[in-house]
Amino acid sequence: MLTKLTEHKVAAEKMVLSVTDQFHLLTENTQLSFAVTDQGNLFTTYFGKKLGAIDLSYVLKDVNRASYLADTYGIKNYKVEQLPLTYPSFGTTDLNQPAVHIEYGDDGSRISDFRYISHRYLVEKPALEGLPSTHAIGKVTSLEITLLDAVKNVKLYLTICAFEAYDTFTQSIRLENLSNAALTIDRLMSTHLMFLKDKFEMISLTGAWGREAYVQRKALTQGFQGVSSARGASGHGQNPFVALVDPNTTQNTGEAYGFNLIYSGNFVAGCEVDMHQNTRVQLGINPFDFSWTLEPTESFTTPEVVMTFADKGLNQMSQQFHQFYTDCLVPENFAKKERPVLLNNWEATYFDFDREKLLALADKAAYVGAELFVLDDGWYGRRDDITSGLGDWYPNEEKLGGTLDELISEVQQKGLQFGIWFEPEMICEDSELFRQHPDWMMKVPERTPQIIRSQYVLDLTLTEVQEYLTSIISTLLEKYDISYVKWDMNRNFSDIYSTKLSKNRQKELAHRYILALYHILDEITKAHPDVLFESCAGGGGRFDPGMLAYTNQIWASDNTDAIARLATQEGLSYAYPSVTVSGHVSAAPNHQIGRITSLDTRTAVAQNGNFGYELNLSALTESELTEIKADVSRYKTYRKTLQFGQHTRLEVDNPQNEHAWQKSDDKLVIVTMIQTLVKPNTVAKRLRLLDLDDKVNYQDESGKIYTANELMSIGLPVEKPTHDYFAKVYVLTKV
Repeated sequence: MLTKLTEHKVAAEKMVLSVTDQFHLLTENTQLSFAVTDQGNLFTTYFGKKLGAIDLSYVLKDVNRASYLADTYGIKNYKVEQLPLTYPSFGTTDLNQPAVHIEYGDDGSRISDFRYISHRYLVEKPALEGLPSTHAIGKVTSLEITLLDAVKNVKLYLTICAFEAYDTFTQSIRLENLSNAALTIDRLMSTHLMFLKDKFEMISLTGAWGREAYVQRKALTQGFQGVSSARGASGHGQNPFVALVDPNTTQNTGEAYGFNLIYSGNFVAGCEVDMHQNTRVQLGINPFDFSWTLEPTESFTTPEVVMTFADKGLNQMSQQFHQFYTDCLVPENFAKKERPVLLNNWEATYFDFDREKLLALADKAAYVGAELFVLDDGWYGRRDDITSGLGDWYPNEEKLGGTLDELISEVQQKGLQFGIWFEPEMICEDSELFRQHPDWMMKVPERTPQIIRSQYVLDLTLTEVQEYLTSIISTLLEKYDISYVKWDMNRNFSDIYSTKLSKNRQKELAHRYILALYHILDEITKAHPDVLFESCAGGGGRFDPGMLAYTNQIWASDNTDAIARLATQEGLSYAYPSVTVSGHVSAAPNHQIGRITSLDTRTAVAQNGNFGYELNLSALTESELTEIKADVSRYKTYRKTLQFGQHTRLEVDNPQNEHAWQKSDDKLVIVTMIQTLVKPNTVAKRLRLLDLDDKVNYQDESGKIYTANELMSIGLPVEKPTHDYFAKVYVLTKV
């Protein structure tokens, strides 16, 4: 047993190591730095505010030795478990959660030891084969680091890209099998980043159907914490985003590290705090029920992760994500194009519609100034409820009262574009497609498949399924003048099995499904670049950067209640641009939860993103229609700022009862404030704005002029609420 004196002496001893190489990635304001020791281990020495290409070897050398940790490679006091390994593997003396875990087919061993052999800088930003990834805008420096397990002859390539103007980095991993035997990947994270401290709070976005992306913030504790999904999609209950922040970080001050995985399937995103107050961040494909067999000469590539650092609070972190995704991820044809005001018929009619009802709705939509009419579920096959028709993507002319082409033409004659809904990934048992191809669904042999919402999941890994969906949807888009597609998915996975895969490859199915989905989306969206695609998965069940690489926007939640949407839209704003978040004005009482809110409030919340309507305009009074017409006209006036202006979350006195945000560009500042419940015997306060141009003044709609410093230091006077769910929008013009 060690005496107290000996323990103190041991703890004071330094690591014994020698740094042989260092290299850095720099943006305008941030930096990622690496070091290699003479043993060939690769370490991340720094991620944060820009320091320059300086010697950071002391970060490693100054780490004191802790007791009861193994010496690596038998070198006294060389204990890599305490050091920030860039990409730790299972089997070394780092006994925490590894970034990579492999089973080797020649002997069944699972130990790997990947050591540095080279690095090189690239002037281009490499694309990822079969996976969505960001594209280069402006100066991008890519660093490719090669690691080798010399015993098994397996290479790891870390590709890290620095987007200079965006203060953002991306990373992906490629594992290449150069041996003579197959191997099985059980775990391969997209990133592993270790901080030599644990005084962080973690922010994640959690919830459920109808309350997606609620912000959860809590202090880190020892052990693993984070979010994950094993549902076949990123999921309603979790989002592939986490942020680590200083406990004192606010919206406007303090340090924040943001991480977001460009992936739409099963994922894990979280942190492990070890025994010695170090924090390891990992994001990647969820290892649960995952493995991948890699034959000799084959390689496997992980999804790309996005990483950003801010030292001026959460708003700065979010704004860096927003600008980066707008410029470098969302399909370029619509990335900066104003989105149309739409009317979707779903909550107006559900399945109960005919030609007369649809055209009456289109009449009202045109009257109030909408620009796009969207025909939702029920237009195809024999689809009058959820029990039938999915898979039969041909128009039901009897229900439509004629051809789809005739309906589109009549809608367009009213001055509206035409959009349509699909749910391509699913199939109903009561459908012609199922009767012809019952083998196309996911189903475990000899087991009765689970039926959810009267539908099954198509096995997209089957080539014939991919060809069918690509062909039939492309044919419809070529035949009909369709300007917008809503791509839905209303069911998570069960019965995980594919007849295409051998018994030892069944754990590849969930990832192969996502790769197939990306392939289908890539084929269709590239063939139809002028069609505006919106993703949906029972609402926000697949709101992730992977889908944004193909679809220009995502339906945030099936819960259209304005007050419920506040938390969802706030959570999504931590990573996703407003222009990618779709929100609609719906009926009161709300169809999901029955709440009654004013039209002003419903409009104020919905216009925070892509604005539209999802209610029966034909049932409204002339007065209500006149009010909506004025709202649409006003929205169009300010649409550019509302969709593309810099989004800033404002701090309020009572976050449980008040919500406020600001959109600003080179001409306007639009401030929205909502108070949920009225408080008795109170007076209206002021709302301090942020990030204004202190070289100009601002004029409100009454003509009053404020200096920028007045608005940021004293605040904007706000109205006293007169009723529950009170909303007010303030427009300030630069003068």
